Amino acid sequence: MANPDPTQRFSDRADAYAAARPSYPDAIAPLLVRELALPADATVADLGYGTGLSCVPFLRAGLAVIGVEPNDAMRTAGEKFLAAQGSFRSVAGKAEATTLADASVDLVVAAQAAHWFDLPAAHAEALRILRRPPRAALIWNDRLSTGSAFAEGYEVLLRDFGAEYLKIRHRHAAEETVAAFFGGPYRETTLPNTTRLDFPTLVSRVDSASYMPQRGSTAHAAMVAQLRKLFDASARDGMVAMEYVTRIFFGELAR
Repeated sequence: MANPDPTQRFSDRADAYAAARPSYPDAIAPLLVRELALPADATVADLGYGTGLSCVPFLRAGLAVIGVEPNDAMRTAGEKFLAAQGSFRSVAGKAEATTLADASVDLVVAAQAAHWFDLPAAHAEALRILRRPPRAALIWNDRLSTGSAFAEGYEVLLRDFGAEYLKIRHRHAAEETVAAFFGGPYRETTLPNTTRLDFPTLVSRVDSASYMPQRGSTAHAAMVAQLRKLFDASARDGMVAMEYVTRIFFGELAR
């Protein structure tokens, strides 16, 4: 049974999450710097930063990042991953109670996380920690489930074995989530994001999803067998391509 506390859902999947979750396009950071007129020395607070993948585009762009993460296992993995990747520090906090000082950051972001937030509380906390104007961005990697035999077969596998898959998938980037967080107008753009995976990494990517069977279970063995057949039918040069669209919602929070 999945942990009912959303901040602890990934405690037993941190290693798989760090090893196999899709990264985010580097173009996100310059896009937000330009569109939101961020200062060159901007500080970014990444809410629910997990194992650190969403911090990378901002660190590569030379921005300072504070990762806010309530899950100890995920935060430890993120600190290790980002130790040598620029101006980064992490804090044990959550979107609704970051522990950060008033008016201490220039941009708040959340990647693959906002659908777990208490949105009114997270909105209020973001307004508290943001300098003015209160700039924010919500980001999701949305996997394409059609367009190739592999994409369609992978979608079938998730539906077959993911007890909560449809419920959680439908919450990603939902308009009501974005609207509740911003509390007013926002803009949206998308970037293509293709990842290529060998079979062990593909298994880890499935294992990183909180709604999929845990390793060692009978259901997990059956899932891996089905995944193996799909991989063998789809792989080219030992790899499969998993296509995503990175959706970016950005603007100023309503006050």
